[in-house]
Amino acid sequence: MNRLRLLTATALLTLSGAADASSAPHWVSSWQASPQPVWGAEFLFPTLVPAALQDQTFRQTARISLGGPRLRIRLSNAYGTQPLRIGAASVAARAGATPQPLSFDSQPGVLIGPGQERLSDPLPLATDDRQALQVSVFVPGPTPVQTFHWEGRQTSWIAPGNQSQAQALSGANSTTARLFLAGIEVEAAASARGVVVIGDSITDGATASLDQDQRWTDHLAARLAPHGVAVVNAGISGNRLLNNGMGESTLVRFPRDVLDQPGVASVIVLIGINDISWPGTAFARNQAPPTLAELQAGYRALAEQARRRGVRIVGVTLTPFAGALPGTPLDDYYQPDKDALRSQLNAWLRTDGPFDAVIDLDAALRDPADRSRMAVAYDSGDHLHPGDAGNRAMAEAVDLEILLGRKGSEPFAGAKRSDPAGRLGADPFPEGKGL
Repeated sequence: MNRLRLLTATALLTLSGAADASSAPHWVSSWQASPQPVWGAEFLFPTLVPAALQDQTFRQTARISLGGPRLRIRLSNAYGTQPLRIGAASVAARAGATPQPLSFDSQPGVLIGPGQERLSDPLPLATDDRQALQVSVFVPGPTPVQTFHWEGRQTSWIAPGNQSQAQALSGANSTTARLFLAGIEVEAAASARGVVVIGDSITDGATASLDQDQRWTDHLAARLAPHGVAVVNAGISGNRLLNNGMGESTLVRFPRDVLDQPGVASVIVLIGINDISWPGTAFARNQAPPTLAELQAGYRALAEQARRRGVRIVGVTLTPFAGALPGTPLDDYYQPDKDALRSQLNAWLRTDGPFDAVIDLDAALRDPADRSRMAVAYDSGDHLHPGDAGNRAMAEAVDLEILLGRKGSEPFAGAKRSDPAGRLGADPFPEGKGL
């Protein structure tokens, strides 16, 4: 081949490669249910799932945040100790619609190894923003249930036999836990991106109205979807920053549940109240409470992980919880010394924390007459978790300009610690001052 022909061939290959790159699909995580290990019968709360499944179909509803022309689902065997065999899986565009079969490497089923997850092949099912899908998974069994998501706040069903293609299930029993399904990704415009919200039961939506999509992340998703930004909920009830709780610690699961999500540009972190309040309760009777320095180090470690991956990180102040969980085995969850540590942590987050910006949900939710308590209008009644109105108020306290990259000198740089006006929902009266 002469030099001219060689140069021409090289140029054509380069152009072809550029065209392939530009036409490659852009996948964005649009929904998530973070996996957690199933605990034993001795734990304070029931699992809400059977110990094993055999020749059964599990169907659940998942409302995605962004839609697109194609989707794929992620199934998890994160905490399984043996391979998980999926016999069939399907997605229905809405309740009662005809389910569309999924494939895995062009096969109707898949074997997922212990500690592994698998993506389905792309399914050409066009979806809208905020569309509620139904995902069905059939397991021929016998299948020990070792990985789940406990607090779904959505009714799911377990039905006999392979009913993955059925429009309506027969002989089904209900639960509010989730199995198998860990994520839904959509093909989106090249400009689309995602925000992951990681946290505990407040983010998981522990007291949000059942089947009504009233978590604070649902309201935030409704605000951001018109801008081409997905919001995925990586909350786990009982989660802690530093130590395992009802799931692995945020520090441990952060890469999987945040950084490995396709299309993620920002993460919002609302975690720490269980670190402060579990010690001394039935959850951790003999455990010493963390120090302020230990919590600060944990937050810094999250920030370092995010920045190494080019993801901007937004912190959230811990919300009021005086009088939390009355009349329960956890009625000692709140103590004045625990609230003092929360206040110290919040003051540090507002003034010298490691995050690119701060959402001050403490200021947004607290009772003006008693800063240690949640305002009655926002309280679910247990004095720890916001109700539906509180969840809406949390989402409305978020300054979208920060998440959309319109504030700060760098793309997605966010507010600097020296710029109080750039903080999200900034408290005009710092701790101990003002009204």
